[in-house]
Amino acid sequence: MGMIIRMNKYYSRNVLLFLIMQPTFIFAICFAILSNYNTFAMILLFIKTVDIATKIVLIEQVFTKRELSQDLTLILLAPINNFLPYIGLFIYPLLIILSI
Repeated sequence: MGMIIRMNKYYSRNVLLFLIMQPTFIFAICFAILSNYNTFAMILLFIKTVDIATKIVLIEQVFTKRELSQDLTLILLAPINNFLPYIGLFIYPLLIILSI
């Protein structure tokens, strides 16, 4: 829950600041442009766009609307797997290698 609170601080100040604080999103945009919009680069950009859109929707639900479903509450309070934060370390380099 701590990451959502931190992201909300940036999001409540300015949406552009929130996007600047997502360096992998900026990297995905630059990489897609530099690779001439390769299919795998576009997949990487799509994944990051969905990731940021999900974060924004989650911030809106938790802090702005203050209405959470029971399922969403359970998901936010559930401990995450130790492997989950490191999935990006495997997926992003693989997509970059495939797009080169």
